Amino acid sequence: MCEILEIPRSSHYQSLQIVISNREQENQELTKEIHLIYLESKGRNGAPKIHESLLIKGFSLSLKRVQRLRSMARIRSITKKKYRPYPSKEKVIQLDNLLKRDFTTQTINEKWVADITYIHTLKDGRCYLASVLDLHSKKIVGYSFSRSMTTELVIQAVNNAHFSQKPSEGLVLHTDLDSQYTSSEFT
Repeated sequence: MCEILEIPRSSHYQSLQIVISNREQENQELTKEIHLIYLESKGRNGAPKIHESLLIKGFSLSLKRVQRLRSMARIRSITKKKYRPYPSKEKVIQLDNLLKRDFTTQTINEKWVADITYIHTLKDGRCYLASVLDLHSKKIVGYSFSRSMTTELVIQAVNNAHFSQKPSEGLVLHTDLDSQYTSSEFT
């Protein structure tokens, strides 16, 4: 074959011995370090923090090089998208503020306040707790827990409070006018 191509045999045998460049050797060493830092952080650190760790260890490289090496090694950090509530495009119906920041009471079941709390769980992700608090006793008189924030969640919490306390006429329920509390189902 060498005679047909008119190349010396030594060139053929030399091509069989693959020589790794200094740059490629550095990249392999850096990739190992990147992988170790990634494992130490339990998969949380991204390129900027890995880059910072490598600089502390004495390596001299750019952030772009760390990003490229991570990408080539298919190393991805664990990311959680932050929850950002989207404002409703509907105009909020202004209801009268019956409490007017007067949170004092004479007896139980005179004034209740209701709200929704976001709870992050490992198993189910974000869950929601709707609760109703009696201002006199400062105790939760009704609640409801769900994986979705719906009007049914707040209705169930108020129904639970009403069932357990059986309040008389004239009860004031104060909310923060979230979309669940201003929906037609709730009112």
